[in-house]
Amino acid sequence: MSQTELDRLRDQLDEVNLKLLEQINHRAEIVQEIGKVKEKQSTQQRFDPVRERDMLNKIIENNNGPFVNSTIEHIFKEIFKASLELQKDDHSKALLVSRKKKPEDTIIDIKGERIGDGDVHFVFGPCSVESYEQVDTVAESIAAKGFKLLRGGAFKPRTSPYDFQGLGIEGLEILRKVADKHDLAVVSEIVNPAHIEQALDYVDVIQIGARNMQNFELLKAAGDVNKPVLLKRGLSATIAEFISAAEYIISRGNGNIILCERGIRTYEKATRNTLDISAVPILKQETHLPVMVDVTHSTGRRDLLIPTAKAAIAIGADGVMAEVHPDPAVALSDAAQQMDIPQFDNFVKELAKFRKVYA
Repeated sequence: MSQTELDRLRDQLDEVNLKLLEQINHRAEIVQEIGKVKEKQSTQQRFDPVRERDMLNKIIENNNGPFVNSTIEHIFKEIFKASLELQKDDHSKALLVSRKKKPEDTIIDIKGERIGDGDVHFVFGPCSVESYEQVDTVAESIAAKGFKLLRGGAFKPRTSPYDFQGLGIEGLEILRKVADKHDLAVVSEIVNPAHIEQALDYVDVIQIGARNMQNFELLKAAGDVNKPVLLKRGLSATIAEFISAAEYIISRGNGNIILCERGIRTYEKATRNTLDISAVPILKQETHLPVMVDVTHSTGRRDLLIPTAKAAIAIGADGVMAEVHPDPAVALSDAAQQMDIPQFDNFVKELAKFRKVYA
């Protein structure tokens, strides 16, 4: 074969390569359009094995060589795989909670506490609201230390149906009265979508607990109101699932969301849950939302509250949540994990020293 003939064939090959490139990119554009249609239809399934098999069969039926069918199938499977990844990338770019959508940090103002402003903020209070006197004692100590966020459970989703389930609306009324007395903001969990509107008169922050992270009707109801939401990670939820839960809220118009890492379920029994501390920087990289750490529920041990709170601060958390009870020994829920007032005093002192040194 002459050099001229070789050059001619190579030129043809270059021309075919460019045509293939054009067609592959045209196919990718069609795939992206299909992804948009699926998203509008809220279609969760992006990979359809039946559809892929049908396409491969049609391609192989029209294969006239010289490539054998197995080679053609391998080539097109790679194209299909790349197309699927393209749809996934488009979906992640579309997330309203993502950094790609909003590069700057979201800052949420709660009674002067600007969560997400680069400082560390704290949420303290009893696990469950048991009485006015109990909550008032804790709130007095919180306010005296200059903190503004009071937590307390009025609705308590418990593992056992025989455990204390909370005081319900009465508990919210107690929280509101005590908070107003001490100039605090109320953070409390709502478990029923029907209670959201009713709770607006009592709470400053709607908490959605770990067991309700994928209660989608509750997420949507919280997204429909103009009230900050503290969303806790589910016991066995991946970070991607956690982010998607937040997307349910923001997609309804409410972007005032605080993510809260509260430990996940693993095989380890030394702690109540396993604190996934690495989730904090991941969530802050992937989303523009502030991230808190619940050191109480993640450990279930009051002796670990100080070191885990230090870890949360060191890794960049926007806030720390911990439980305080006047007399944990007689608490109606989670006695082992709550601090009493002297322990709370020490907790605050130790973290103040740590923050001073760490800064």
